[in-house]
Amino acid sequence: MSKPIVAVVGRPNVGKSTLFNALAGSRISIVKDTPGITRDRIYAEVSWLDHDFTLIDTGGIEPESKDIILSQMREQAQIAIDTADVIIFMVDVKQGLQDADGKVADMLRRSKKPVILAVNKVDDIKKYGNDVYEFYNLGIGEPYAISSANMMGLGDMLDQVIALFPENTDGEEEDDRPRVAIVGKPNVGKSSIINKLLGEDRVIVSDIAGTTRDAVDTPVKRNGREYVFIDTAGLRRKNKVREELEHFMVVRTVGAVERADVVVLVIDAVEGVTEQEAKIAGIAHDSGKGVIIAVNKWDAVEKDNKTAKEYETKIRTVLSYMPYAELIFISAKTGQRLNKLFDMIDMVVENHSMRIQTGVLNEIMTEAVAMQQPPADKGKRLKLFYMTQVAVKPPTFVIFVNDKELMHFSYTRYIENQIREAFGFRGTPLKFIIRERGEK
Repeated sequence: MSKPIVAVVGRPNVGKSTLFNALAGSRISIVKDTPGITRDRIYAEVSWLDHDFTLIDTGGIEPESKDIILSQMREQAQIAIDTADVIIFMVDVKQGLQDADGKVADMLRRSKKPVILAVNKVDDIKKYGNDVYEFYNLGIGEPYAISSANMMGLGDMLDQVIALFPENTDGEEEDDRPRVAIVGKPNVGKSSIINKLLGEDRVIVSDIAGTTRDAVDTPVKRNGREYVFIDTAGLRRKNKVREELEHFMVVRTVGAVERADVVVLVIDAVEGVTEQEAKIAGIAHDSGKGVIIAVNKWDAVEKDNKTAKEYETKIRTVLSYMPYAELIFISAKTGQRLNKLFDMIDMVVENHSMRIQTGVLNEIMTEAVAMQQPPADKGKRLKLFYMTQVAVKPPTFVIFVNDKELMHFSYTRYIENQIREAFGFRGTPLKFIIRERGEK
């Protein structure tokens, strides 16, 4: 099952990014006192009481005028409603109840999504405690008094957040259909690919970049097997549109990737690979998803016998952190190689869920250590005792060592390469956890 998604919504300068950084455990979002300054990374993996979830800071509101703030807050709230399992609606005790808060609260109430009302900047309960009651007027339940900056009241709020997570019903557990997120910039042909696979114009397609605004789930059947394709709003280039819209589309991409088993990153063959693709690919990589890079519009490229190889080299250079990703050249217009795309998805789904027996893993590890001696530091040499696989999606391995400080990244990569040489694991990242003996 994918991790629940929690989105933070609120007016500019109520402290959304401060809360985000407090929960994420590091200063990920840029925080300044200028409203609407949130510009940086907007999602993080958070754990609370053994519950893991993805936290999204919706941000992206520009305070040009009251009307624009309200319209952007509505759009922000709508994204949270579309994407999140639980919404944290943040207000500011020092500014008091504002008209925009009431209007957004109406949207959230009508959505029937679980909403936690967080009243921020309650740094002193004696001073501001009574002011919190004003927010009962929003009609979305009990207000939780918190101070993001001072880390006060967050525990009670998070207890309520995880209590509202959707339960894994039997029906959901039985849904073993591979879920495939089609991601990429606008106008690279994501919707066209799904339409071609369906044989009908199910998703609106237009030459205007960013026509598809919401993630859409589309079941597709092939050779008796059903797949669920998740089409997403693409990321726009900054010079084409206001940055907050890009921010919103990142949120949707994160939501779609989180629900997928395999991510197909679509690149326009004519435009080539850009910084935007690297950003989207990074979301999939960080989430541990299987990845296929599909170069679309390949029919529109003039080719000789070196074109594909040169193209692959460029892509591998820009996306050097994910050498495991599979690559395919397709055309949604002509249908070229779309059948092979299905075969590739099947392979990546299988690899993403592959389990290796502990005995076999330790044989590979022993052989790897014999071929290349582990590193030493100040006379102390790294010893690898034991390796076992503890999870799938992505395949996750624990290696027990004498001193994890000695386990350099390069040696972990060497062990990974030996495992890949033996079992392939094409299209899927591998995750390694280094433990010392006796450590849980």
